[in-house]
Amino acid sequence: MRQLAIGQAELARLVNTELEKLTGSLGRVTDSDVRRWLRADTRWPQDRIRLCIERVLQATAADLGFVVRGKQRSGRPEDDVHRRKFLTAAGVTSLAIAAPSSKRLGLSDVYRFHDEYVRILEDDWRFGGLQGVETHATELALRIRSSLSLGATSSGVRKRLHRLASDVSSSAAFAAIDAKSHRRARTHLEKAVTFAGLSGDSETQYHVWNHLAMTACQREDFAEGAAAADVMKSLAIARRDPLYASLSHMRNARSLARMNHPSSCIRALSAAENSFSRATEADRPEWITFYDQSEVCGLGASIWFALGQYDRAEALFHKTLSSIRPEMIRNRALYTTHLALSQARQGELELACFTGLKAYEILPQGSGSKRTTDMLGKVRRTLKDSGSKAPEVTDWIERSRQWI
Repeated sequence: MRQLAIGQAELARLVNTELEKLTGSLGRVTDSDVRRWLRADTRWPQDRIRLCIERVLQATAADLGFVVRGKQRSGRPEDDVHRRKFLTAAGVTSLAIAAPSSKRLGLSDVYRFHDEYVRILEDDWRFGGLQGVETHATELALRIRSSLSLGATSSGVRKRLHRLASDVSSSAAFAAIDAKSHRRARTHLEKAVTFAGLSGDSETQYHVWNHLAMTACQREDFAEGAAAADVMKSLAIARRDPLYASLSHMRNARSLARMNHPSSCIRALSAAENSFSRATEADRPEWITFYDQSEVCGLGASIWFALGQYDRAEALFHKTLSSIRPEMIRNRALYTTHLALSQARQGELELACFTGLKAYEILPQGSGSKRTTDMLGKVRRTLKDSGSKAPEVTDWIERSRQWI
């Protein structure tokens, strides 16, 4: 479990998934069951469960420390029947549980994993930092890693899969960032760094450093955020493609604004805007498609807000919301809350109430975007601190209590 970075609850989920493949019904294994295995209270799990544990942890029951009960033998005919049924149901007849596979991974495997990765990105754009999005990304990265360890492949396909594993781990990190769980985000990024290094790809390394810059700023370690942005600027992809250079400068400007270096911040922001204007249409990875003109305006608005120029920030937030793509639901809700706060800071209290309510209504029910709900909390505190007795303001303060 330590080697594969699987916790007790995650192992239970993975075993249940394999049980569903085997039996057609979702398993009922819980983390309490896992603890009983670890304590050796359960010395020899049921046949089906044991086979699924072997599949998930890529080792035999004996190697995992399970002990046959009484006079039972691990090579019983019914065990073999279950094992064959399991392998067929899982669609991995070439993957032996007790020995390395002879399956050769190819581009079809890359495309299959990539399609699942795109679905994770789309869920993140819609719903934000849901635990389900993070878990899905974590499990996909684990499956890619397992495939690499069990299957032969060419060096080109191997590099593609390492790159994809890094991107998927970065998506898990971003879900954790949106949920404002810094520790989980760093754990995912540590794995992403390893995969990115194995891929030997500059763009993949850039992707990881982009999230490291964001995580540092969330922890309010803005010096580290600026240093991460400097690494982003130094990578070959940023020197070659103005779009990547632009995002690097934007991350740097964000850190400089919070470090109270306004002149350097404005220069970095100008460099970001100029680089973006030079970018041309190109075939780029899906993750960076979020960085379009609306995002440049939104990040620029956040920087002017950090510098205390709320009127300028408000104007840019309006530009962002007028051009943001329909599928970017979480970002629309997030930028709408930023707009509400900029209005509240300028004393436009009733308007801030209207905008804040709109942001809450945009955010999908059950969204895990703590960045958005925390920003609504800042709007609420600003309205309370104003001391306004206007009915619209007092009603909004009371109503928003259930959201935040």
